[in-house]
This record gives sequence, C-alpha cells and structure tokens, in this order.
Amino acid sequence: VQLQASGGGLVQAGGSLRLSCAAPRVLTFSRKAMGWFRQAPGKEREFVAVINWYGTSTLYADSVKGRFTISRENAKNTVYLQMNSLKPEDTAVYYCAARSGNVLGSEPAAYNYWGQGTQVTVSS
Repeated sequence: VQLQASGGGLVQAGGSLRLSCAAPRVLTFSRKAMGWFRQAPGKEREFVAVINWYGTSTLYADSVKGRFTISRENAKNTVYLQMNSLKPEDTAVYYCAARSGNVLGSEPAAYNYWGQGTQVTVSS
C-alpha cells in the first residue's frame, strides 16, 4: 500500500505551497492518523505535522508551528499540508505517512505506510 504525495515545487521565500496526499481505499483512511515528514539532503527524516482520525487534533514541529497547517478530508481519502511563509530551510523532500491508532506520534518508525515523497524547494 503506497500513499501518493503531490504539490511540491519551487517557490520563493515567503511564498506558499499546498501538498496533498491521497491514500488508496484499501487503507481504511478514516482509521489512520496521518503525518507529514521531511528529509533534507544529508539529514535524517524529521517530523513536520500529524493529524488524528477526525481532524480534531493536530501536532506540529516547533520549526513549522504557526506557518504550516495540516488538514484532512476523510471522504476523499486525502490529507493536506498548507505551507505558508516558506523559508529556505524548509527545502526538503516531503513525505506523507499513515499509522494505525488515533495517536499523534512524531516518530517515523511508528508509521506503517509511506508515500514516495514530493520535492519542495524554497529559494532565497
């Protein structure tokens, strides 16, 4: 089972992007907490944001708090990441991931399903 991330691209500092991640119906999307992670060249994969089953609770990394917003549409099996006020240090490959249980976890190892990643590049 693979998630499909899209929406990355090249943007100037201060700009915005909206990432989307579609999950196949077999995943039982509405019973999965959904997260976004990112990995910059030469760095480990890091947590960005996570949202619970019903979209009523979220958790963000300190580095993106107040700039990024995670949301989901269970009817469309899709999770989003709205990224505003982008900075060059946000440049990375962004991955969406799904985990069982209604838990707002930040550890990549806890996530069972991953997307292929979408590149976000922020120029200064």
